[in-house]
Amino acid sequence: MSQPFVLAERIRQLPPYPFAKIDRLKEEELKKGKKLISLSIGDPDLPTPPFVVDRLASAAKNPKNHQYPSYWGMLEFRKTAASWFERRFQVALNPDREVLALIGSKEGIAHMPLAFVNPGEGVLVPNPGYPVYSVATQFAGGVPISFDLKPENGFLPDLRDIEAKIKKGPKIKLWFLNYPNNPTASGAPLSFFEEVVALARKYDVLVCHDHAYSEIYFDGVRPPSILQVRGAKDVSCEFHSLSKTFNMTGWRVGFLVGNELCVEGLSKVKTNMDSGIFNACQEAGISAMTEGDAFCSDLRKTYQARRDVLVPALREAGLACEDPQGTFYVWCLLPKRSGNPWTSEEYVTHLIREKGIVATPGSAFGSAGEGFVRLTLCSDIETLKQVALALRSSV
Repeated sequence: MSQPFVLAERIRQLPPYPFAKIDRLKEEELKKGKKLISLSIGDPDLPTPPFVVDRLASAAKNPKNHQYPSYWGMLEFRKTAASWFERRFQVALNPDREVLALIGSKEGIAHMPLAFVNPGEGVLVPNPGYPVYSVATQFAGGVPISFDLKPENGFLPDLRDIEAKIKKGPKIKLWFLNYPNNPTASGAPLSFFEEVVALARKYDVLVCHDHAYSEIYFDGVRPPSILQVRGAKDVSCEFHSLSKTFNMTGWRVGFLVGNELCVEGLSKVKTNMDSGIFNACQEAGISAMTEGDAFCSDLRKTYQARRDVLVPALREAGLACEDPQGTFYVWCLLPKRSGNPWTSEEYVTHLIREKGIVATPGSAFGSAGEGFVRLTLCSDIETLKQVALALRSSV
């Protein structure tokens, strides 16, 4: 019997879910009794700090927190986010007009095109990049304009190419950037953001910087904020998340900072789409931002120790990669194979079936990700040593 309804065109036009095949392969191997080591999902394996959990438990018992929260977020939360930002980046923010609480940064990113992009207008999205940038653009009726992140350029966009795309059209409204970068683990210096801001001001483009990994960095090189550039607030905003910084992925707490119109526009979408973050979670976020500096420092040491075990092993196994500058990902070129070279999907399938290791094909992040594979550092050192041994045995 035929269905009396069909999916909306915006849903039918979406590309296939990039992880569906991997999930099926995992299920097949698990049914066979095989133990799998997953280095595919960007989800911290370590728990949320106890002082954050304790604050939630206490706040959840307060009946005042059982009612609808503010659409903008608790004033105390926004003030704390502004204080944390100024302490970290030396940039002052007005918590009333330049800070907006988010149900995780993903929610804000996904809704941003709805606030600013008219049907047929363009949005610059990185390739490879977080798939939400393109999908959110399509949902708003916009046109994703892809720009490649190439290894020879340190996975930074070629700004001459960006300017050519802006001139060519359609009208570009938004420009998504993300450093430290998922999936390439590359960083961007402040000088890069200075050029970005100058270009955005020249063509009236709103830059949306996804800074979810701002506190996961290595070798003491702290990632800058785009808002540190003089005049950046005129043309840019920045998304922050407590997910990776404080191991709070399931808590869904983040915030947007920057351009006042950007904050106002997204807030108008949110007032019509959601009812804010549970106040108890915001109180827990306040504790994280005020008490969590030492925790973050220890977390970085943990990830760096893991990086320094996994990266040399990957190279020995023929997967060329740079030392990650940030995030908890490692972005590797596929190893050579006699005859036909691997595709990203084929190699990940091989890892699951032959090695019991789950990784993410680079092609899941866009066409420019083909030829790469992404692994995470979200497993303990002993597990990573097992991965290293399994990979070396295939050399």
